[in-house]
Amino acid sequence: MGLSSSQEHKEKANQAGPVSLAIVTVSDTRTPETDVNAHFLKEQIESLGHRVVGYQIIPDEPDQVTPVVHQLCETEARLILFNGGTGISPRDTTFDALDALLEKRLPGFGELFRMLSWEEVGAAAMLSRATAGVFRNRVIISTPGSPNAVKLAWHKLIAPELAHLAWEVVR
Repeated sequence: MGLSSSQEHKEKANQAGPVSLAIVTVSDTRTPETDVNAHFLKEQIESLGHRVVGYQIIPDEPDQVTPVVHQLCETEARLILFNGGTGISPRDTTFDALDALLEKRLPGFGELFRMLSWEEVGAAAMLSRATAGVFRNRVIISTPGSPNAVKLAWHKLIAPELAHLAWEVVR
């Protein structure tokens, strides 16, 4: 029996070569030294043979988020991974800034993330506004800033589809 269409796309994407990614941590308190999420992501990305081509820490301010997205879209980054700013407090505005930019939304990412989070944190999972979508032929993924959330998103959702996400958007 032959491969399904999605399996064929995934197989072709996996042969397309290393993926370039950028990491953006949204935080008022983390520094490059204390940014455990960026350290984790960099290690994971490089261990799979991919490249980190951009990294920034920014405050959760729409006037910071939007320019960073535009700037990173001028690089070779195929995926831009945001962590932080996805909650419902007045200070959490990253989702709103990203949602306003997205040309195509990938609602399944947020749905699956919350479903998987339910298993770890229960009903509090509904407070997450984790999201993903496409802007200027780049995949933007935004997760909560907790290290457990970043690891969950990476291991269960991003890493298994990394090449597929990166190269499907430019097919």
